[in-house]
Amino acid sequence: MSFAIQAEGLVKRFGDTTALAGIDLEVPTGTILGVLGPNGAGKTTAVRILATLLRPDAGRAVVAGHDVAREPVSVRARIGLTGQYASVDEELSGLENLVLIGRLLELSRRDARARATELLERFDLTDAASRAIRTYSGGMRRRLDLAASLVGRPDVLYLDEPTTGLDPRSRNQVWDLVRTLSDEGVTVLLTTQYLEEADQLADRISVIDRGRVVADGRADELKRRTGGQTLQVRPSDLSDLPVVRGLLAELTDAAPHVDEDTGLLTAPVDDPVLLSTLVRRLDDAGITADELALRLPSLDEVFLAITGQPTSEENAA
Repeated sequence: MSFAIQAEGLVKRFGDTTALAGIDLEVPTGTILGVLGPNGAGKTTAVRILATLLRPDAGRAVVAGHDVAREPVSVRARIGLTGQYASVDEELSGLENLVLIGRLLELSRRDARARATELLERFDLTDAASRAIRTYSGGMRRRLDLAASLVGRPDVLYLDEPTTGLDPRSRNQVWDLVRTLSDEGVTVLLTTQYLEEADQLADRISVIDRGRVVADGRADELKRRTGGQTLQVRPSDLSDLPVVRGLLAELTDAAPHVDEDTGLLTAPVDDPVLLSTLVRRLDDAGITADELALRLPSLDEVFLAITGQPTSEENAA
């Protein structure tokens, strides 16, 4: 297996603050790594080191076959970066922004314009190509910013919280674009505080907390590692709640949680066979259910269990 990104023992300090305390990362070529972590965990610092914008105080990182400290120019030629905020010029048009970037990358005027036109079409911005960026919506700006990071046809793309502040429709558009890039062989490192985003896009997830990687694996692996499964049942008739609660308690040896407003009962289980057992017991009791499911923990629950902190969405609620 080839790796587009390899980092070993990355350390970065800012005065008395240790932003990174020895991070290890590996991203196979052509895959998406989701990097999760609470605010201040070190996600953006790690990206800035991997993008050659900061030098590590210790450790080593290789991106697209080049050492970020010893060969920064070679690394920059192989990467693209979309930060948390749009970096395009508000006064220029979408076309002018992309042509400018192409020229800075030493493309000829003709090639820069051709690449800009291609990207504007791909990102559904052709109709707005001649408009100043200040007239763009938030979703359009993020799409243009992503297009700008692709002018140089990078092998590795860093997306640092790329959908922050976007509405659901714009976020879904960005997700579709990221999936397409990965399908085309681009390696993506995605930092995000949206758990659903990592669940939807990432082949693997690394959770960073206090400057260290505290968990790593596929989403389903992290969910299983955090705990067992949860059995959910909602009786059609709320008057059956006491009976269903008793059945769940008997089968799981645990007191079920009951949402009195929705009538949903949940209980932790270690044996998935209990689902079929519960179905038989409900049938024997003549009880029907509007909802009956066995699920893994959500990534939100994983995040809370691993870091001891709620997600940003929960903090904002």
